[in-house]
Parts: sequence; structure tokens; C-alpha cells
Amino acid sequence: QVQVVESGGGLVQAGGSLRLSCAASGSIFSLNAMGWYRQAPGKQRELVAVITSGGSTNYGDSVKGRFTISRDNAKNTVYLQMNSLKPEDTGVYYCNARLLVRHWSPEYDYWGQGTQVTVSS
Repeated sequence: QVQVVESGGGLVQAGGSLRLSCAASGSIFSLNAMGWYRQAPGKQRELVAVITSGGSTNYGDSVKGRFTISRDNAKNTVYLQMNSLKPEDTGVYYCNARLLVRHWSPEYDYWGQGTQVTVSS
């Protein structure tokens, strides 16, 4: 009953930009944080960026200075602006929502299906 849906992926040349969007919907009492993780073929999933409901951010080392995460709390939506893209940024980008379904429930992570980002050289 909680849905997390990403959009905005695609094919872009090195040096270009993309903006990803992710919306969480359904039974949500409290959305504590949203973020982006990515996974390239043959590699483990890694942190890209996370933002809390209060606006604190955390970025993976490989994207610092190039990517910016932001959110619209009213819409339960998070954005990832990706600039100066490199071929090594290629992968499936997954949106994560850390939330409470009820005020008494434990915090839980919900994941989107992923959106493909391909950066050509």
C-alpha cells in the first residue's frame, strides 16, 4: 500500500545533465527520508544521495559536487539533479523512502523499481 515511483532516466552524453524524480504515495504517516541509490552491472548498490525531512543531505563520494538532491515535502517527492555526467554514472537508479505507515509502527524502507541512466562517452 506504499508506492515509490521513479522517473526521468534516459540516455545522455558525457558532460550532460539529467533530473530524476521520485514520488512516494499510499499509507504514509511520516516520511522521514528519501534518497537515491544506484547499481551498475556487476557492482553492488551504492549510495548516491539522501535527504531527510528536515533538509539534511548526504552524498556518495563519487557524486559530490556534481549531483544535488532536493525534496518537496508537500508532494512526498524527491529530485536528483545530475550534472557533469560521466560514463561511470551509468546504472539503475533506485529511489528509497524511509517512512512510518502508522505513528506506532517501526521505520521501514520502501524501494522503487528503478530507472535506467546511461551515460555515453
